[in-house]
Amino acid sequence: MNAVIEHTKVLQPTLRQVRASFDQEFGVQWTYLSPFGRPCFNRGLLLDLLAHYDNLESTGCTVLEDGSKHTIRFDVAASDVNGIFNLGGDLSLFRELIAKRDDAELLAYARLCIENVWNRLRRYGQDTVTIALVQGKALGGGFEAALSSQVLVAERSAQFGLPEVLFNLFPGMGAYSILSRRIGQREAERMILSGRLYSAEELHGLGLVDVLADDGQGEFAVLDYIREHQRRSNAIASVLRCRQICNPVTHDELIGVAEEWVQAALKLQPRDLKMMDRLVQGQERLLRPQQTQVSPGLALALA
Repeated sequence: MNAVIEHTKVLQPTLRQVRASFDQEFGVQWTYLSPFGRPCFNRGLLLDLLAHYDNLESTGCTVLEDGSKHTIRFDVAASDVNGIFNLGGDLSLFRELIAKRDDAELLAYARLCIENVWNRLRRYGQDTVTIALVQGKALGGGFEAALSSQVLVAERSAQFGLPEVLFNLFPGMGAYSILSRRIGQREAERMILSGRLYSAEELHGLGLVDVLADDGQGEFAVLDYIREHQRRSNAIASVLRCRQICNPVTHDELIGVAEEWVQAALKLQPRDLKMMDRLVQGQERLLRPQQTQVSPGLALALA
């Protein structure tokens, strides 16, 4: 995250893993993911995101620290973690619940993820334009979260991937549904089963990244997009709405895929869980790169 955008703070006294500010000139809410520990979607972060967007969901507005209310025309999801948008699901939690054969809690976690993705896909029931700004790595659920926005802005050094196949699983919180509509079913399955990393430039060529920005210029690229949107607001807004009209992603579909993900998770073998453990260790080393080198096998998902 490059802290070049500083605006009025949004009132959020009960939230601990989400930070937000507001640009009154353009009506932009900047929402920053600030997860504790590993930069993944832990339960607390998922619950904070649901609570954070409650005002947008119910009123289309945000409340600033001075108590004033303002209409949110754009919401930008970004990260407070340098070099990482988000590394995806909470693998430590998955490992624990799989070992316990706790399908109910696995599904409860999956549903939390789905509610956040679903709310984003439908723009919280408002006319707000949702934008994801990726500066760094967006893996697994982090990639899914970015894809759930209407517009994806990425800096050139950003990397995207779905590493779940490395531990014999698949991304179950929106990737299949969104990718199959954006790039076709066959290409979506190829991407999911490859487990490889994609550059922002590659995904821009595929049409998944809408705006490609130079490194360190992501926030300015977002503002340039917003200015362009304002000049052609009716046309652009209509085209974005047509995506959902012509290729709708339904809540039932997302839940159905998540339920399949739970069943697949419960079938993982000890060797798969060992790889999951290694990925957790690799994620932790990303935050302490000077301590240990990652193995070649982990480089596919973490490099």
